[in-house]
Amino acid sequence: MPSVAVKLYSVFFKLLLKHRLQNLISASPDGSPDPFGVSTRPDESVSAANPSFTDGVATKDIHIDPMTSLTVRIFLPESALPPSDLRRGDDSHSHHHQPRSDRRHSHVITPLLNQTSPERNESRRKSYGCNDESYGGYAPSPKRSSRKLPVMLQFHGGGWVTGSSDSAANDFFCRRIAKVCDVIVLAVGYRLAPENRYPAAFEDGVKVLNWLGKQANLADCCKSLGNRRVNGVELKKLNVQGHIVDAFGASMVEPWLAAHADPSRCVLLGVSCGGNIADYVARKAVEAGKLLEPVKVVAQVLMYPFFVGNNPTQSEIKLANSYFYDKPVSVLAWKLFLPEKEFDFDHPAANPLAHNRSGPPLKLMPPTLTVVAEHDWMRDRAIAYAEELRKVNVDSPVLEYKDAVHEFATLDMLLNTPQAQACAEDIAIWVKKYISLRGHEFSY
Repeated sequence: MPSVAVKLYSVFFKLLLKHRLQNLISASPDGSPDPFGVSTRPDESVSAANPSFTDGVATKDIHIDPMTSLTVRIFLPESALPPSDLRRGDDSHSHHHQPRSDRRHSHVITPLLNQTSPERNESRRKSYGCNDESYGGYAPSPKRSSRKLPVMLQFHGGGWVTGSSDSAANDFFCRRIAKVCDVIVLAVGYRLAPENRYPAAFEDGVKVLNWLGKQANLADCCKSLGNRRVNGVELKKLNVQGHIVDAFGASMVEPWLAAHADPSRCVLLGVSCGGNIADYVARKAVEAGKLLEPVKVVAQVLMYPFFVGNNPTQSEIKLANSYFYDKPVSVLAWKLFLPEKEFDFDHPAANPLAHNRSGPPLKLMPPTLTVVAEHDWMRDRAIAYAEELRKVNVDSPVLEYKDAVHEFATLDMLLNTPQAQACAEDIAIWVKKYISLRGHEFSY
């Protein structure tokens, strides 16, 4: 059974969440929604992006769609850097006896550094290949070949109405995944309900996948393209950075992805309701096929997905009042997410095995790892989906964690538990079967 602390925290969590959901229902807009939407709530505890390698991972936020609030946070692990950059960064900091946390706010305090000794300024500028004095964070060197890492698109949880890609808990989780899986994580800040109901969040997931493909193609063009005009926009190739920019000088190429991302090894990871988005994006990737190239979705991870249905399963009956996201609270969340005229637990967004499910046949779905918790009322339906995938020869193992609750590996209070760390390591073992360049040397 979960500990007493978890039980008490669950009670307060559900009371607070239910209150927030009811307030959102009462304040839900009656007219046409604002397409721009929101991707984070004002009361969300967020973690600022940090382009220096704090705890071995650098982060930055990108607003990829000017018409909506859709954003991504990039998590770049230190393992992507060439060994020479790693040695130079370590030597410079060890020479000055600076602790690792001394780099934590370097992108914010750069003006203050100008008041310190020139020797310290020089060592900071040269660490990790960053030659831009005004930036203070990691910038890939155009003169050095870089290590290419797989890309993982991560969709956060929160019952469609809360959570964000830059929340403190999600930032911690994505840093952990980036390090243990050795991947570049793109945490997707999709639009929340009820400001933007279904299918906004699902469309945002597909939009990020298409954006990743566009970035890969632009990076390839960047290697050979000179100044030219495309669709009325003048493109220029800068000799210094090697970036394609528009007529206003804005870079069209994301340098971290251009230098370090290998989109042909793309993994989707969804947490709770993010699992529903990941599964939808995987279907759309299968439908698109070669149109997505060079992006290729090679696997997906569904962590306690938010699957429901009209015909209750045994766990939905027995564990309806389970911890954190119980069934009554989840029903409120679905009412806020689905349009009123489409509200149905057998909606394709809610039930992956519904009779009206569209998209490719299950046998074409990518390998799927499903993570479930013993005390989660949605566990049986997630297991049933994995079983259906296995029936058509899709690699679809299930990891069930004893005495665990919904979001046991991603909730702020539970992130530091041994079970949460073990879950991340188990995911890494399985994922590396499909992202390793050396073949399937990993087995699960």
